[in-house]
Amino acid sequence: MNQPLLMARGLTKSFGKTTALRGAGVAVAAGEVLAIMGPSGSGKSTLLHCLAGIVRPDDGEIRYGGRDMAAMPDKERSALRRTEFGFVFQFGQLVPELTCLENVALPLRLCGEKRRSAEAKATEWLNRLQVEDVAAHRPGDVSGGQGQRVAVARALVTGPKVIFADEPTGALDSLNGEKVMQMLTDAARQTNAAVVLVTHEARVAAYSDREIVVRDGRATDRELAA
Repeated sequence: MNQPLLMARGLTKSFGKTTALRGAGVAVAAGEVLAIMGPSGSGKSTLLHCLAGIVRPDDGEIRYGGRDMAAMPDKERSALRRTEFGFVFQFGQLVPELTCLENVALPLRLCGEKRRSAEAKATEWLNRLQVEDVAAHRPGDVSGGQGQRVAVARALVTGPKVIFADEPTGALDSLNGEKVMQMLTDAARQTNAAVVLVTHEARVAAYSDREIVVRDGRATDRELAA
């Protein structure tokens, strides 16, 4: 790996008396799909949240595009999450009061883009994810698989450089899970976006370029030593 797009070393994080990370490290290249695996409670989701700038580690280094994320003010990290990072969560976390089209357009609207332009881009991504027929529906009126594809469209609509996916198929049956993973990884590769994928399922990790395993808050990525 050349200079990684996203890199972390020596991350530690505790929540009260519970230690979630104990010196975890990871490196992710542009366009790479990386699976972070491990059993429940191993610290893999905490690692993802630190890498995404959602949670500040207690110690350690995180660099994105050569910049020190730990030194960024909250406003700058929030801007990164709106413009350069995309997110797909286990249960989609779509806004129930908005239509699926409005949900996908929302990240663009939050960045100040006009409604017509934002919804045109959202429509394009709904078409690419094959859920254009639910554009006018609210999330509660679509299936789990459709809702998760809408969530993938929302994650991709801003043209992010990194997509963080935390158990994105955990609430789906195997058929819909396979479809969501195929579409997510295909779309990411077409746009050269990196994907950081948290999962405990081997069939989901199989869509990645490589895997690292988190155990008891520790993760060793061979690319950090390369």
